[in-house]
Amino acid sequence: MFRLDADPTLLLESEEQRQLRSILRDLLAETCGPDGVREQADTPRGHDTALWDRLAGEIGVHGLAVPEEYGGAGYTFAELAVALEETGRVLCPVPLLTTVVLAGYGLMAGGDRGACARWLPDIAAGALTATVAGIVHPAEVTAERGPKGWVLRGEADLVPDGEGADLLLVAARAPDGQRLFAVEPEPATSERIARRVLDTTRRQALVRFRGAPAEPIGVPEETAAAVEAVLDAGRVALAAEHVGGTAHALDALLAYVSQRSQFGRVIGSFQAVKHRLADLLVEIEGARSASAYASACLATGAPELPVAASAAAVACTGAYRLATAEHVQLHGGIGFTWEHPAHLYLRRARADEALFGTGDDHRLRLAGLLGLTGSTR
Repeated sequence: MFRLDADPTLLLESEEQRQLRSILRDLLAETCGPDGVREQADTPRGHDTALWDRLAGEIGVHGLAVPEEYGGAGYTFAELAVALEETGRVLCPVPLLTTVVLAGYGLMAGGDRGACARWLPDIAAGALTATVAGIVHPAEVTAERGPKGWVLRGEADLVPDGEGADLLLVAARAPDGQRLFAVEPEPATSERIARRVLDTTRRQALVRFRGAPAEPIGVPEETAAAVEAVLDAGRVALAAEHVGGTAHALDALLAYVSQRSQFGRVIGSFQAVKHRLADLLVEIEGARSASAYASACLATGAPELPVAASAAAVACTGAYRLATAEHVQLHGGIGFTWEHPAHLYLRRARADEALFGTGDDHRLRLAGLLGLTGSTR
């Protein structure tokens, strides 16, 4: 059991993590402004390939939580969470969530050492982008044995970063049960169609498999547990991103209300504005604590992870929703304009609310996990 009184330092930021945060913040301030985020959203890959390479080559972000035997740095999710928080702060246009968290943890959770040895080193090096299909959202994909091995048929919709990923980790129905398969998509057997979504900085796609060659990952008996592990890792990662986004919104608001004048006074001096900012700060600190606890649970493999992941999802999603709403409203008329970056954060917050389950979904799951109902989904 993960006990805070046994090792409370797990919830505190280490000196190495502080240094990582500082390096990342400086790099992202230099390379990742709102205009750049908009531009990258319209590119074929949907992300900044140069920044992706720099994060991998100069800082080693991609391999932070990858074991050393697979080419990673051998740290834990606690270090990766720092990177996710900083990239979430600036809406960094790189597929860190899908490649490193969803696909990376999917490979490790599948328990297939051969698959890990084949693909994790390239993920850690930044040479491969990846995502999952049929895991975040249910899909109608079947697997069958062909003359040259396994092939997939069917379609998976709303695949995050599915349009340009080099590798797809797919949950499909096989004759011996639900299984995970790795697919390196080719146009002849894997059609990928970009979906029009609210958040253009987090692209999604419809993927149609037409006899796509696939490699099985792990064994059917462990698939359900692997899928749940991927989803919980995604929830914890998303919570860290949301902490970064809420912190940006508060910083932007403090800067604005400190210089915007109305009726001869800066609006930050008005009591009503102070109260709203104070309420937002309380929400953010609660979200930060929930995220830190969930990250520590994931980093240590604690049995409390499912509860911590859903609790963090509720707290961080709610805080991000409030922060982005205040970001728009307290900026007044300019907050509603396309030119102002506030709408980018608002879109991200609204779209992310349903990425790994809504707040109500997680409350129901928590009730089941805590024995308050009969459901744990």
